[in-house]
Amino acid sequence: MGSTSWAARWFLSCLVAGGVLAGIAAGTPAGTPAGAPGGSSPMAVPARAPAAAPAAPDQAYEAVDAFLREQIDVLGIPGAALAVVRDGVQVHSAAFGRADDSGRAMTAQTPVLLASTSKSLTAIAVMQQVEAGRLQLDEPVRTYLPWFTLKDNRSASITVRHLLHQSSGMASGDTAFEASDAEGPEAIEEGVRALSDSPLAGEPGEAFRYASANFNVLGLLVQTVSGQPFGAYMEQHVFGPLGMAHSHPTRAAAREDNMASGYSLWFGAFWRQTDVPAPSTGMPSTTMYASAEDLGHELVALLGEGRYGDRSLLQPESVHALLTPRVRVDGSKEYAMGWFTRPLSESADGDVAVPRVLEHQGEWGNTHTFKAMVPASGLGVALVVNANDTSAPSRLKALDSNVLRILHGQPPAPTVVQEDWLQRHSWVVSLALLLAELLSLALALTVLFRKRAPVRKRAPARKRWFLLAYAVTALALDAFALWLCLIYAPSRFETNLAVIVRQFPDVGISLVPVLVLALIWPLPRTVLLLAGLFTSRPAPGRRQSTSRA
Repeated sequence: MGSTSWAARWFLSCLVAGGVLAGIAAGTPAGTPAGAPGGSSPMAVPARAPAAAPAAPDQAYEAVDAFLREQIDVLGIPGAALAVVRDGVQVHSAAFGRADDSGRAMTAQTPVLLASTSKSLTAIAVMQQVEAGRLQLDEPVRTYLPWFTLKDNRSASITVRHLLHQSSGMASGDTAFEASDAEGPEAIEEGVRALSDSPLAGEPGEAFRYASANFNVLGLLVQTVSGQPFGAYMEQHVFGPLGMAHSHPTRAAAREDNMASGYSLWFGAFWRQTDVPAPSTGMPSTTMYASAEDLGHELVALLGEGRYGDRSLLQPESVHALLTPRVRVDGSKEYAMGWFTRPLSESADGDVAVPRVLEHQGEWGNTHTFKAMVPASGLGVALVVNANDTSAPSRLKALDSNVLRILHGQPPAPTVVQEDWLQRHSWVVSLALLLAELLSLALALTVLFRKRAPVRKRAPARKRWFLLAYAVTALALDAFALWLCLIYAPSRFETNLAVIVRQFPDVGISLVPVLVLALIWPLPRTVLLLAGLFTSRPAPGRRQSTSRA
């Protein structure tokens, strides 16, 4: 094979590897206007404002429905459902699109994986146990779980209140439960015990640090002091009293109730029904299921001082404690027990006193959920979407704030993507890495197994320099791939690689073979290439000449 062909292959391999590096370094600033999921141009997602701000509740509900229908068409979202409560009554519900690939219609009673909006339900269960005298908010966790420990002696001072207010010192990187497939009543305890190797990111009670692990420990506390499996407790003492007939602690139960299938946006281009793992290890924090209508029942109870119909779920003082923020998140945002709170910027212009909203969003690899309450006006909103775009979840989060805007007489605002370049185009980066690794593999195999010229004691100088340069560049590509996958991306997204692979399926399908090649192939490739610097085999059918003719 001629030197020109070798040079071309060498240049192509270097170009691809370098392109990946350059692409990541050339990130677009956060806040770039969003395009439709399948597009690449930075255009705002259309959000037509109503001709006039809604002047009456019925008009507001019609405007909300029209907005959601439009956004489902624009974004291609499979399905969504909405419930609105006001002054202790559900005043509106609606559903749009399909629940699964069969075309089954989405309804306000269709269960959806809640993700992090599970947390407020667990907080209710905890406060029930506080009322029963089985838990005390300022007692250390070890009072109830003597074996509880982290990789830090300071964990002995973590209290029940610290967990509820996300101030235990645990960090969001403690997400091993999300990569687990554990099921059954013992799964929650196994997940909490697995935290023993997790370090604390700060002093307990010092500052807000969001971590789903906090609520998994709370779920285990409820399970321990009540003497019931957590899922059974939720069904009997929370879902039952609230009339949440389409809410479930496990995927198996939700499937029997015709839950909606989840969808992920693949390669920024198309929505695909995707079965993302939802282990019961994380049930108290992320993997419960409920319909939009059922979530409205929860909001009615919390806005009504703990009562739903003729039943008392919590005492008024417990609801007050649950909804009172005690730790600052940033700026004007604070955290209560399973609820973020902030000034309601979506309220009508000219308000002298801006009310506060309590809210929480749930983000899974294939679902998006939202709950919000405005105690000053008695308004509550629940929105569930059986899909999620993990590359740019802010597109769906914009639906949440715009629903609040419309209900307060404001036109919807254009969607602005908040995620950085790496997250929005992570599937491009993973595919580029895979292509670079495959080209590098093909070049190495060609070099090592091509038909050889008659043997020489040493390869020509030009070839030696090429082999050496290729060996170094290929190792650099492998090292970069491992650094990006094992160090940078987990740190950037505050999670671990297993969660990235499972929650970003279009990224994971490329990253897995990249990691296999980067881990297994470098050593034998380097040894064989370096051996080729000094010797080459004779071509088949030819013998080494020892004298000149």
